[in-house]
This record gives sequence, structure tokens and C-alpha cells, in this order.
Amino acid sequence: MDFMSRVRPELKEIISVFPPIKLPEGLMVARQAQAAPIERSEQVKITERTVPGGEAQPMMVRIYEPVKRDQSRLGALLFIHGGGYVIGSPDNNDTTCQSIVETANCVVVSVDYRLAPEHPYPAPLEDCYAVLVWMKNNVEELNIDDERIAVAGQSAGGGLTAALSLLARDRGGPAIAFQMPLYPMIDDRNITPSSYEITDERAVWNRGNNLAAWRMYLGDHINEEISPYAAPARAKNLSGLPPTYTCVGQLDPFRDETLEYVAQLARAGVPVEFNLYPGAYHGFEMLNPQTEIGQQAVNRYVQALNKALNSEPKEIKI
Repeated sequence: MDFMSRVRPELKEIISVFPPIKLPEGLMVARQAQAAPIERSEQVKITERTVPGGEAQPMMVRIYEPVKRDQSRLGALLFIHGGGYVIGSPDNNDTTCQSIVETANCVVVSVDYRLAPEHPYPAPLEDCYAVLVWMKNNVEELNIDDERIAVAGQSAGGGLTAALSLLARDRGGPAIAFQMPLYPMIDDRNITPSSYEITDERAVWNRGNNLAAWRMYLGDHINEEISPYAAPARAKNLSGLPPTYTCVGQLDPFRDETLEYVAQLARAGVPVEFNLYPGAYHGFEMLNPQTEIGQQAVNRYVQALNKALNSEPKEIKI
């Protein structure tokens, strides 16, 4: 069956005009694409600062917090952008991060980690771990609760979220209270049915791009035994990971690796909540934020985070 005939009607228009990404030759063009302009929220203060990244390299983080906040310590979220480990920046997630602050009354730290192929694994993961440690060591300055630090991201950001949860568990901290790897990029092997099924260039992310991005991310490691910190689908033991929320579209090449990850978490005794969206492709809610299914997806995952960080969930605002 043709890919477009399977896409939900309200999700078709944007991908009919969305310029397809073609890796590796289109990497520089994809990096130069401008993020869509966003409306700044009057409820959210946004600042940028430089913190130590992996190997003590200076790295920018973008911090979102409520404009009106008292002296009580808030929950916090380390947010990791997507882009196949090779493109993207915090600019792509301003809307999402603002919505999270407004809804969950928390502090969000969005990390501008180094990208492959210039900085292959483990550089992006070590950057994310360094920011997690920085948040833990600066709870007084950030005025956050170190027992309520969550991690979230979309696509490759979801893969780094899952990897970071494994790494923090195995290094003995900092403790992560909740993880939200959304439609995560976690399996370098590309052997699932959905990885073969989604090949259309209009699918936003497809098999060809995924193969190329993994080659760039793994670099010289591609000829070695692949670490679960690079590809979390390879992890043999998921016990002891934080409570988890995830979701994926039915037409996403990551569908089956996400389903298997959810099943493995459940078998390991980790509390996990999951949603599958029929007729939805990779990143559908970011490209179609005004559609019913797009709003539903965002509502569900922001509310899941809200519940994890707050004992009294608030009504969601989008």
C-alpha cells in the first residue's frame, strides 16, 4: 500500500510541501534550515548560559522557567532535541519547552549537545550527562528539587534520553525521577519490520536517512560491538530505570523498536505508559501542532510529565 494513502488526512498537507531530508549528502542543507518562528510566552522566562559539557567543553544550554515563581524548589527537566544525532538545536523545541513550563510549573534545561559526524558517539551522550551532573550540582542556583529531575527528548533526543537513563543508572547517578523518550531512535541494526516498511522520502524520516545517520553517529564504533549506551535497544537489562512515558506513530520507522522497548521495560518491572498513533509519521505532532491528533499527542506527553513532577497535576495549556 502506498505510504501517502496510509497517512491520516489531516497530516497529509504539510508533508506534501515539506522539503525531504536526504542523508548524508543533504546534511549541510538540513542544518541550514531555519527553525519555524515561535510565539514567546509571557509566562516563561528564557535565558542562555554556557556550562561544561563532555570533556569539559563549553556548551550552551537554554533555560526555561516560570516568570512568576516563589522561592519553593521546582521540578526540573533536561530536554534533548532530536535530529538523527546529526542535525537540530534547542531552537527546534522552544514551543514544546514553553508549554512544559506553563503546564508542569517546572524548570527546563535544553542542551545544545555536539553533533555527529564531527562529534560521534559518545560525545553527544557525554554532553547530556555533563548537563545532568551540572543540574544536580547547581540545584540551589536553579532553585530546583534534585529528587524531581526528569529527562525527555524526541527522536534522537529520545534515544539520548534512554541512553542517559541507562548511563546514570550504571554510574550511580545523578538520579533521574522520570524519563520520556518520545519515538526514540534506539536501534542501529535496522532489522525491524517498520525499519524496512518506511522508505518513502515524504515520511520525514525513512530507512535511508536512518542508515546514514547511524553510520555518522557511530563513526569508528560501527565496526565494534555496539554499546547499549549508543543504541539502547541493545541493552540486556532495563531494571532499575525510571518510570517512563513514550509514544510513536504507526508510520514511523521507529515503531517496532519503540514497541519492543516498551515491552522490555514492562517485563523489567519499570512503570511504563505508551501511546501508538494510527496514520502518523515521524515527528507528526511537531509538524502539525494545530491538528486534533497533534494536540492530543502533545497533551498526553506533557501531562505525563506534569504528573511525574507534581503531586497535583494542573490543567494543560497548549
